[in-house]
Parts: sequence; C-alpha cells; structure tokens
Amino acid sequence: MEGFVRAQADEEYKGDFTKIMPILIHGDAAVAGQGIVYEVTQMAKLAGYQTGGTVHFVINNQIGFTTDFEDARSSIYCSDVAKIVDAPIFHVNGDDPEAVIFCAKLAVEFREKFNRDVFIDMVCYRRYGHNEADEPKFTQPTMYNIIEKHQNPREIYKELLIKRGDVDAELAQRMDTEFKKQLQDRLDRVKQKAEIPYKPLRLDLDWAELRFSEPEDFEKSPETGVSAEVLQTIGKALVKTPEGFKPLKQIDKLLKDRQTMITDTKQVNWGTAELLAYGSLLLDGKPVRLSGQDVQRGTFSHRHAVLHDSETNESYSSLDFIQDGQQKFQVYNSLLSEYGVLGFEYGYAMANPHALVIWEAQFGDFSNGAQLIIDQFIAAGESKWGIQNGVTLLLPTATRVRGQSTPTPVLSGIYSYMPTIIWWWLTLVRQPICSISCVVS
Repeated sequence: MEGFVRAQADEEYKGDFTKIMPILIHGDAAVAGQGIVYEVTQMAKLAGYQTGGTVHFVINNQIGFTTDFEDARSSIYCSDVAKIVDAPIFHVNGDDPEAVIFCAKLAVEFREKFNRDVFIDMVCYRRYGHNEADEPKFTQPTMYNIIEKHQNPREIYKELLIKRGDVDAELAQRMDTEFKKQLQDRLDRVKQKAEIPYKPLRLDLDWAELRFSEPEDFEKSPETGVSAEVLQTIGKALVKTPEGFKPLKQIDKLLKDRQTMITDTKQVNWGTAELLAYGSLLLDGKPVRLSGQDVQRGTFSHRHAVLHDSETNESYSSLDFIQDGQQKFQVYNSLLSEYGVLGFEYGYAMANPHALVIWEAQFGDFSNGAQLIIDQFIAAGESKWGIQNGVTLLLPTATRVRGQSTPTPVLSGIYSYMPTIIWWWLTLVRQPICSISCVVS
C-alpha cells in the first residue's frame, strides 16, 4: 500500500503528499510481532520511500488469537515500534467513540502539518474471540466473564447521548434500525453480484488498456530495438559530468571506457547496456524506478548509475541529463530490507502499469528474504485476485565469492515459478526494453 501511494503521489500529484494519505490498520499482536511493521516504519523518512507520513491505526484487543499480550511482546505498549521514528502515539479508549474520533482528527492534522507518521492505539476488546465460532473462555476465562457483562460501545454511547439530551430513545432506535437495514441491503447486492458504484482512478484505466496474452504472442519476439541515434544521445549523457565535477580516478577511467565502447568498438558491457536501455525508456516518456541494496553503484561495482564528486561527495545521475523534458531516473539505495522493499515496489508497480519498476537483490539468494512477496503476490496475484503487476526482479549472481550460500540464488524455487512468471510477464502487452540471453552454468 505504501508503494501504491508513492506511485500515485509521483504520477498523479507531482510529489504533493497533501493530496493522498496512506492509512494502515494493525492488530495489536501483529504491530508488535511482525517484522514487516518495523521495515515499513523505518522507511518513513527515506527519500526513496517516504509517503508524507502514514496514519497507523492499531485495533488493540489485547489478545493475539489466544495469546495474552504478556506473551506477545516485551515492550510496554504494542505500538512502541513508533518510537524508532519518534512518531507520536495516541492511546485511546475504544469505549469512548468521541475520544477515538478526536484522536483520528488530531492524527490527520499532525500528519498533514508535519508530513510524519503517527500512531493511534485504540484499546478495546473482541467480544466473540478470534471468530464468532471460537470459544475465548478456553484461554481467557476471567477476561471473558467480564466482557459478557460489559455493554458494547454502541449501547454505552447511546445511553450517553440520551442522558445529555442529544437524542431521544426513539431516534436512537430508529437510527440503529436504519443502519442495520443499510448493511443488509449492501449484503444482498453483493450476493446478487450487482455492480458496486466505483469511480476508477486514471491508473485503473491505464491497466484496462492492456490485454492478456494470446498463444500467437509467443510465436515470435517483438521488435524492441531503438535507433543508433537514440543510443548515441544516451551514450553522450553517460560519459559526461558537470563542469567542476571531480570523480575518482577509477571513475574517470570507467567513463573513458564507456566512451570507447559507445563510439569506437560499438560493443558494450552489461552495466552500459543496462543504462542505455533505461535511458531509451526515459526518452520514451516511461518512468523507470530501480531500488534495492546498493543499486546506485551496483553490488559488483558494475553499474555506477550515480557518481560522486571525490572532494564534495556531491552526486550526479547521468541519466537525468539526456535531454530536456525527459523522465527522471529514480534509482534508490534501499534500507537493508528485502521483504519490505519488494513489497513497496510491488505496490508501486501496481499503481503505474507503464513504469518499469525493478527490485534488485544485493545477491540473488537474498530474494529468500522476500519470499513471502514472491509467493503470495507476484506468483499468485493474478490467479487469486485477477490483478496484473509488472514488477521486475534482478537477481545478480557471482561465483567464487563470499561464502557458501552467496554465490548463487536458490534457483529451484524460481524455476518452479517460471511458467507462471513468463506467462505473467507476457500478459503485460508493453514495449520491452531489450532482449536478454542468460546462460546458467
């Protein structure tokens, strides 16, 4: 969801985060126990992942399925993860609806003014256990003896309104009846598969323009090349630096090697070919976003998409200066996270079908840390929810380096997805960036 919001802000609102706001709803056990919460919260102030502040709403029913909070966390409060970014936390009684609304309004105002995360910890209870068929007294008998005798929030608030003279008993009963009727009407419409009113976003319409693949799409490769003139234009940008920019001598040599490859030998290495391909998309008006650990330089020091002045540390992204009016190259070194970052990029790609959105694992086997996203979303999203997504994974591999597990990714899991992944990729009828041959030895 955070990635989706970031993409919407980038494309729809030109980076204006006051136009869109992410809201995450957590359970108390999950917000304290799930590592993804920490990863996403740690993104809050990072240039590549900030969304102008997230409102985190914690429904704190004080139990995780059957686990008491004493066994579910070491912290005093379930919301203490907020302290890592100094986000304010509003603890509020769920039996007091007006206090909950006050906290919600305050949280939104804080987020809008300071563009920072904020947490609401609504302390409440669940009346029927983990689900309506569950028996909570198996594990919390004394607590549920109290809950049985406790009025629900609606009744408490209704009595307060009547006591204050805000409503009479007849009006309160009529409002209750009308609300239940609205719920039943909506349920009946859903059961009849009636079309629910929905105003599509512009990006929804962009997805609708794409079609699923047909067998004949696999019969021959599409034309994906660009003209030599375009490559020369991009190449010139890849070998120049601003006036007064002082690169390291190794970078100076790299730029001279690029110049030789582009203008003389006409044979380029992987890093140069990759940047040429990204540049061709940027000139075509297509966004390109690349994130992951150390992607600006590249784990194997092959990319150098962002250069640094050796004296001032000032950075320079060559692909941002191909020609006027082009798309900017979004390349971000990520926090040391796989699960959270790939999830973010999946959401970003979901919101923008015409963007090339890439997550690169620092080493190929680091994709293991993001396996939940690969299994539950990338490989299964279309069959489970009927949605398409163009997120791309780069899994760089090296030999004879850094220990037993680092040299190669665990390919068996990736291979098992290949029919799905190849089919899924080709369902997105778009202009590919280039043809790539891969040899695994």
